[in-house]
Amino acid sequence: MLAVLNRCQDALDATRRLDFLGPLLLRLYLVPVFWMAGTQKLKDIDATAAWFGNPDWGLGLPFPELLAWAAALSEAGGAILLLFGLAVRWVSIPLMVTMLVAICAVHWPYGWQVIADPAAPFANERVLAAAEKLQRARALLREHGNYQWLTGSGQFVVLNNGIEFAATYLAMLLALFFGGAGRWLSLDYWLARRWRQQRTRMDGGA
Repeated sequence: MLAVLNRCQDALDATRRLDFLGPLLLRLYLVPVFWMAGTQKLKDIDATAAWFGNPDWGLGLPFPELLAWAAALSEAGGAILLLFGLAVRWVSIPLMVTMLVAICAVHWPYGWQVIADPAAPFANERVLAAAEKLQRARALLREHGNYQWLTGSGQFVVLNNGIEFAATYLAMLLALFFGGAGRWLSLDYWLARRWRQQRTRMDGGA
């Protein structure tokens, strides 16, 4: 029995040869997320700064122009660096900061869920109240609209705007921060490998 378990463990350990796939897929998943977020901010940076700074209908943050540029460039530039696997641990830091700001300043009052689903865990009062509103909206659409056509691209939902997505992206970035860009398919790997080889030659010649 022990021999069988050891062989199973050896087979499991052998899969670590493909450990580069994890960070690669994390990077590729996050690239369009941050590219869209950053480029949308850059398209109208004045509006972005206004939203960052306005206390009535925005976030009410200090230095809104500086923060708007920092967030936009971190996201758009970070997407490019993630794509090529360059300076991934470094760029994960400002991206994690943007996610923390998004969680605390934007999404926190709405709870966990992005889409209101009363049957899901962590449903708060706002989510529970959305169920009746959604049922009523669907009834109106069935009565006065072509409901089959309206739902042809997907079911109607209520956007709750909770922290779910931002927290997920934060966890992914945290994994990249500690684990790096991964082997073989990242510039970080090849640059570090070259530097180590040069250091070895220098130490050998000293």
